[in-house]
Amino acid sequence: MRTLHFGLHVADLERSLAFYTAVGYEVVGSVPETGIGHLTMLKLPDDDVVSIELVHDPDRGVARGTGLSHFVITVESMHATVTALAAQSIRAEAPSSPDGSDDFRTAVITDPDGNRIELVQWPAGHPDGMTAADWPD
Repeated sequence: MRTLHFGLHVADLERSLAFYTAVGYEVVGSVPETGIGHLTMLKLPDDDVVSIELVHDPDRGVARGTGLSHFVITVESMHATVTALAAQSIRAEAPSSPDGSDDFRTAVITDPDGNRIELVQWPAGHPDGMTAADWPD
């Protein structure tokens, strides 16, 4: 088993598409009429598959408190990413280093519906995600 993608309810599809494409996501396709709303599939350029499904139903709006805390995107260079996002008028919280090093950096941006997105610059040689090795016995 593996996680394929997750769906995010969005209040304004065009506003959310502008935000996510500015972050770097690409639209793969859409399904205009479903039981839960209009679905728009997104992926990052280096991904082979869809990672986010934007769900828009103007009659339902966006329910807060759905349990989503945040999701995480890996970046090559925190400085370059934060600078590029600022040029798109997307403000990131000040990058920090969970372990005090210069090569492991995190920062948070927030989408138009209040969803928090953590940006992570892993140290050289670290896998793109967390593994059991991140929690030694």
